[in-house]
Amino acid sequence: MKDMNELTGLIKQWAKDTGLSEANSDKQVIKLGEEYGELCESLLKDRKNDFADAIGDMFVVITILAMQEGMDINKCVDVAYNEIKDRVQGGKTINGVFIKEEDLNV
Repeated sequence: MKDMNELTGLIKQWAKDTGLSEANSDKQVIKLGEEYGELCESLLKDRKNDFADAIGDMFVVITILAMQEGMDINKCVDVAYNEIKDRVQGGKTINGVFIKEEDLNV
């Protein structure tokens, strides 16, 4: 199995080779919605292989979407992680969903 950095690089190269890296990001967002639907269906039908494929497909789509918008997926994930990393002390998981501290009293 390849590591995430290698896979991300391969995805980026594939996007360049196919022209998707320069395509319309509106279409890529629609594709993300389609893949999300497949993720939901696979979860509801308890299809583990399809679930794994859907998660992978979504990663491919968001990697390409980031490229189309002039961003790097690793930077996007870094930004998101830096936003959540300190929330473990300031939030609460309720019914399997993490609620930020500032949203607990809403």
